[in-house]
Amino acid sequence: MTLSSTATADHIYATGLRNQWHAVVPSHFVAPGAMRKVTALGEQWLLFRRADGALSMLADRCPHRGAPLSLGKHLGDRIACWYHGVEVETDGTVSSVPALPGCNLEGKRLVTSLPVREVQGAVLAYFGDEEHPEPCELTLPEPLTDPEVDAFLCYAEWNVPWRYAMENLLDPMHGAFLHHDSHTMFDGDTTAKFRIRETGRGYFFEKTDQRGVNFDWVELCRTGVDWVDLSIPYPPSAGPGGPFGIVGMACPVDESRTGVFFWRYRRVQDWQRASWRFLYRTLIEKRHWEVLEQDRAMLEAMPADADQRENLYQHDLGVVRLRRLYRAAAEAQSSGTAQPSATAQSPAGV
Repeated sequence: MTLSSTATADHIYATGLRNQWHAVVPSHFVAPGAMRKVTALGEQWLLFRRADGALSMLADRCPHRGAPLSLGKHLGDRIACWYHGVEVETDGTVSSVPALPGCNLEGKRLVTSLPVREVQGAVLAYFGDEEHPEPCELTLPEPLTDPEVDAFLCYAEWNVPWRYAMENLLDPMHGAFLHHDSHTMFDGDTTAKFRIRETGRGYFFEKTDQRGVNFDWVELCRTGVDWVDLSIPYPPSAGPGGPFGIVGMACPVDESRTGVFFWRYRRVQDWQRASWRFLYRTLIEKRHWEVLEQDRAMLEAMPADADQRENLYQHDLGVVRLRRLYRAAAEAQSSGTAQPSATAQSPAGV
């Protein structure tokens, strides 16, 4: 199994862009010496962790008869298929065919193995197609690598297309209505004007008449992995430190389900870090999950053709830009003209 370079643009648009990195699941989903079946970009995969913690990601398909390796046996540094005992190493190489020693399958790399990295509690994998199997350059979100920033990862799975989850983040105005009763978004105007501001790695979608009050801006970043960054001021009850930020990613599970990753972060040092972590765990985390539940309930209630029967206005410029960018990328990938890159620019004129 591999991600085919002959996939249609509609299939790619529905199940996720190729030739880039995606967050897949939280790292703790796969304990040392364990394995876990996952679905990502509409395909079945097996996450496999050796006892020393090293992680591999294989197509969940035995090269012999196609049986799922996830039903097999963990042998420390390889998987033995339950069906006929064929053993597959962490890089996808068949190491042994017990029923027929010396079989011509042995020594061949017959199972797709994806490059993986673990970042701030999440597993990231590079999903290349047949023409681009080598991983593109990956620049991680600064809040996840800055030692002066402390972050908590929140993960959930929503029954929505991945694009809806991303569009929700590129729509700051919903915060003033859907999340009006939250502890951070109760203040500020319920009217606004927006603009798009281009960057070398994506774009800002921001209010022109309000800053530092509510959900006033969001930045889409394309740095080998797609992510968004946003910042919302904290009330005094949240303790010392600056505003809290969110780094968000969305992993397409399949056409109708998405894994959402939200790192809640704050720039804090010394004693402020301990204070922030205590307040987050004892008070703030529950409130954040309540806000996420509001997003989930709204998005899951929307019809499957919601984006086909719309009447958009100025506040939707960020969403329109995102759709055109992703549609253009899907069409380029389906035609074989797209190249992996650490920084993917928006289509000209969008």
